[in-house]
Amino acid sequence: MTLRLTLAAIATLIAVPAMAQEKVVHIYNWSDYIAEDTVKKFEEATGIKVVYDVYDSNETLEAKLLAGNSGYDVVVPTSQFMQRQAAAGVYQPLNKDALPNLVNMDPALMANATAYDPDNTYGVPYMWGTTGIGYNVAKVKERLGEDAPVNSWKLVFDPQYASKLADCGITMLDSSSDVMPSALAYLGLDPKTSDPDQLTKAADLLMTVRPYIRKFSSSEYISDLANGEVCVSLGFSGDVFIAAARAIEVKNGVEIAYSVPTEGALQWFDMMAIPADAPNPEGALAWINFMMEPEIAAANTDFVWYATANKAALPLINPEITGDPAIFPPAEVLAKLFPAVVQNARTDRIVTRLWTTVRTGK
Repeated sequence: MTLRLTLAAIATLIAVPAMAQEKVVHIYNWSDYIAEDTVKKFEEATGIKVVYDVYDSNETLEAKLLAGNSGYDVVVPTSQFMQRQAAAGVYQPLNKDALPNLVNMDPALMANATAYDPDNTYGVPYMWGTTGIGYNVAKVKERLGEDAPVNSWKLVFDPQYASKLADCGITMLDSSSDVMPSALAYLGLDPKTSDPDQLTKAADLLMTVRPYIRKFSSSEYISDLANGEVCVSLGFSGDVFIAAARAIEVKNGVEIAYSVPTEGALQWFDMMAIPADAPNPEGALAWINFMMEPEIAAANTDFVWYATANKAALPLINPEITGDPAIFPPAEVLAKLFPAVVQNARTDRIVTRLWTTVRTGK
């Protein structure tokens, strides 16, 4: 009898962690990237408790994933990072039978995401955006007049314009994988090229405006734009919207706008994915499916002002957001968006050498 009781007690102790695991899902997402009541709604709808942590860079996420045993069930890498991580075996394929809300996603955007994730095997787009131009409306107008080419890469890549903006400050992302393809697009060349001659042309173009670039920054430019310390930044759409919101919040009189250059721009996706060693993959699938509910996707977009890839959510989103061509570009601009690519080692070395020359100016 005592033995039976002991065995029963052991069985109970073993079962308790398993049951607890099934009822908890660990999410790791970008900071300020979800509506305030989404977690609560998920917990109420599913009975699954959410442990929600945040990060502020793809590098932080990647370090945790590559180290293994991150403890997270859902993570949200940017598309080109996910592409590299998936090749390293970091993620598990999605069980699409457990994701009925995939029918709500925009087929065209899902197709675009396959440039990073063939057959949409490992991820579902959460939000998406572009790499374009953030600018101080008043300062650009003051220096270039009403006809300033704010919708063109000319604003940062043509010396006749860049030279007139140097005094108020131009910044570029400290990222060859964003800036070089943008320069190629401006030149009318393939932004995905690995041709050394074309890459050199892009670097040569950048060198013509290098004297007018105040700094290369992938984070500081947000506050610099918001505070009026710089007037033009080649940056990420979401970052520029954050800068614009900060300027409004502090009421400093700075108006920041964002444009997707007509020559074409890089399109990126932040993807919901499940690590290969996720402790609760079933809970992860429940979270991803919940995030694709039209009402939930709309509420998240209303909160963060990023474009959703959820087509069924569009009628539910604040018309001020869906009507903003900087967030939801028109069809003719969408047609000119292009993906980032993971280049081979040889091309990486060429780009690194060229980019070092551009950054240092020598």
